[in-house]
Amino acid sequence: RNLSFAMDIDFNPSFNDQTSSVYQNTNDAIQKQCKQHITNLQKAEIIKLRSGSTIVDYTVTATSIQDTEIKAVETGISAQLSAIYPILFDSSTALQFEPTEVFLGKSVTVTCGPPPDDVNFNTNYAVEWKLNDKSIKEDNEHRFSEKNGKTTLTVSPFYITDDGLYECKLKNTSSTSTLVFRQKSNGRFLHKKTPLIQVTPTGKIICQDGQEVQVQLQCSDNTGNEVEFVPDGTNQINFPTTCDKPKMNFTCRVKNYPIFSKTITLEFSRKAPDCVDDPVFGNGSVGEKASAPCRPNYVGEKTAVCRENKKWEDEQDNCILQQVQELLEQSEIFNIKFLPEFLEELASVTVNFSTEVVGSPANINAIVKILNNVANRSSNITILKDSMKNILITAGILTTNRKPWDTLNANDTRNVSVTGSSVSSTLLLSLENFTSRLTNVPLDIVTSSILLNKTTFTDTFNAVFNSSVEINIPKSDREIKSITVMTFVSMDNVLPPRTESSNIHVINGRVVLVQSGGTIDNVSFTFDIINNTLENPLCVFWNFSLFNGLGGWDDNGCKLVDNVNETVTCSCNHLTSFSILMSPNSPDDIALDYITYVGVGISMASLVICLIIEAIIWKKIRRNNTSYLRHVSIVNIAVSLLIADIWFIIGAAISDPDEKNAPACSAATFFIHFFYLALFFWMLASALLLLYRTVNVFDGGLSKKSMLAMGFSLGYGAPLIIAIITIAVTAPKQAYIRESGICWLNWNESKALLAFVIPALLIVVINLVILLVVIYKMLRRRAVTDTAQAAERHVLVVIARSLAVLTPFFGLTWSLGVGTLTNPHNRGIHISFAFFNSLQGFFILVFGTLLDKKVRSEIAIMSQTSGNGTRSTSVGISLPSGLGFFRNWKRGRG
Repeated sequence: RNLSFAMDIDFNPSFNDQTSSVYQNTNDAIQKQCKQHITNLQKAEIIKLRSGSTIVDYTVTATSIQDTEIKAVETGISAQLSAIYPILFDSSTALQFEPTEVFLGKSVTVTCGPPPDDVNFNTNYAVEWKLNDKSIKEDNEHRFSEKNGKTTLTVSPFYITDDGLYECKLKNTSSTSTLVFRQKSNGRFLHKKTPLIQVTPTGKIICQDGQEVQVQLQCSDNTGNEVEFVPDGTNQINFPTTCDKPKMNFTCRVKNYPIFSKTITLEFSRKAPDCVDDPVFGNGSVGEKASAPCRPNYVGEKTAVCRENKKWEDEQDNCILQQVQELLEQSEIFNIKFLPEFLEELASVTVNFSTEVVGSPANINAIVKILNNVANRSSNITILKDSMKNILITAGILTTNRKPWDTLNANDTRNVSVTGSSVSSTLLLSLENFTSRLTNVPLDIVTSSILLNKTTFTDTFNAVFNSSVEINIPKSDREIKSITVMTFVSMDNVLPPRTESSNIHVINGRVVLVQSGGTIDNVSFTFDIINNTLENPLCVFWNFSLFNGLGGWDDNGCKLVDNVNETVTCSCNHLTSFSILMSPNSPDDIALDYITYVGVGISMASLVICLIIEAIIWKKIRRNNTSYLRHVSIVNIAVSLLIADIWFIIGAAISDPDEKNAPACSAATFFIHFFYLALFFWMLASALLLLYRTVNVFDGGLSKKSMLAMGFSLGYGAPLIIAIITIAVTAPKQAYIRESGICWLNWNESKALLAFVIPALLIVVINLVILLVVIYKMLRRRAVTDTAQAAERHVLVVIARSLAVLTPFFGLTWSLGVGTLTNPHNRGIHISFAFFNSLQGFFILVFGTLLDKKVRSEIAIMSQTSGNGTRSTSVGISLPSGLGFFRNWKRGRG
């Protein structure tokens, strides 16, 4: 007889070598068990080992063989080999699905087991589920459970990527053996097409002069299911009416699946219509908006407005292919573990329905939304070559027809105040996001509409792409870096030719998308001209923030170098902006870059001056505990911001989307996070000191050492705890820093940035509340009885004044930071955030140190002493000219 058994190990062709351990062990088991259990055995030998885990085919020859003998042999082989290899038992029945038919978005439960009694399984076994040979992990959409020897997989909601071959393995491991029970689905389990119910007509029914009109309603379903009106039970209704009722509702449902139904409202009128008997929108009065159903296999509706010319105008076709709509819904919640399968399905649908897609603005808009959703949801996933090819196939098809893009761009221009973005910009931004997360290996991907090349270089770079664009990088920092170039054949159909500085009527060269790892100060592009009759070329790049977020062509940072021999050469340069601290998508803007770098320099210089002044006058300000503790707080606020700025510069220097240094970037992010938090917690410490001294000014209370200990615990202890918890929770999931290579807290995947935003803004609110309480207390207690109390009161006034300025200032600054998150392409918010951020150090110097009268007096005295060689104690001494403004400003306030 020919027999076989399986082992749950990956097959290797070398197993068929008779000297291999697998071959020898299986042959020994077969020989031993056959000799022991088959009485009339002549021979037993292995035919071959093959794949399917690892299947061993063997033959047994005897003059006579009983079924009981075969059973004993199989049991013996299993017992002998299970001590070495996991022995696989395949179920004779298929996995059970409940319900047996599932629609997209619904749930299904798959039941596995129980193993048969003769397999000798105990209840302590491990479970493994697979879909299309890919392991299924338990998550929000896939849940496992066990009961009465059975294990179940619940898939909810069920989507396209859940279609396929299911497999369940129950692995029973003991000290002496390993047994595996396997059960598979009966072929591919596929979702059932969702019914699309249509009811006609949907327009207004007109009864002129009270005459009776015969109405005929028809219900249908594109999937071929039987449908019926409720409660009539038929798919057609005929009835007469004199329009005595203004409205009537009718519901049609699928007979076998009553959860799918559609209700329409028919309107009746005895008034003569203005727009009459349109084959799509029917009848209507001026100003009325009518809707009409989509054609079969489409979801949505068509709309139009009846105008004074008695025609239906402003038609909007919002009908989307059902397959595209299903992918759009899934893209909002899909499991990123199935990203390759999802992108493959998206490309398949786009290719198979390419005519319908490129001819419909609604379909293009929906697919762009899908790409954008996927790009945002997979921000921490490395994009492999096959996935990127599917993305380029999909995007390339979208760019091939100009007409629907003209419609989309016109609609975006009209609706910019509502949407704040454009479909064309969203498509390009999605491709940029995907490109930034490409696998870090050289790539060449060629599709009909988009070509992608990724390579590395050290010093200089020069290459020609698509025989029409040459890119040259004359010099760099001599470090190995990557460059990715995406060349578009027809992106000029997508991106409208609009700029702020001039009117571009034609895009006269290929559009290229270039991303590079590392620092590149200058890059030149040489384009072949498409139409040599056009003149006055302008070198531009796509700026997403122009035109209130619609995007447009911008020549900022790019210049024309040459225009000869039907080619145009451009040179461009761009820098990194400071707004990466709060924004997941920082715009390229030269003004933003200059504000960032100049501002950081001013801030750091101000903080150094602040610390120098504090060091010089340190011995003079220890006259009472409150004054001493105030200056301790100011020093630590300045130190925290200064170190945070230094770490920011370090982080910016090592940020690189392609040459990632995760440990170094994580370290920089940790210290930036820690010291920015320390800045805010020391502000909180100052506010609490102010509150404590206002409530308990003259009664002794806590000692200076106790208050110092509490201040340092709050100022550095609390930020340290928050920073450590943040990295401990997110780093194991690879979601601590941003996948884009920027050294700052992750936003898209783990929302780790909230570990900074929430404490910072919460402290701002607390400080404002404390200020209100303190001002109320101080206004009620104006009188002072001695010099000590006057000095104490002066210190409290200085603390309150500095907090009254710094708290709203820091609150405004980081609220703008939150604004860059909610509206990442708003140029005004980014520039405002960078500007106010750069003033933080200067404001600490002015309002934390220089506006303190005691500090100014000590500086003036030391300045006078330095000038005369002796120390003067005159209170009438003039301030140095550099500080005169502050004294005059205070007098003016008085």
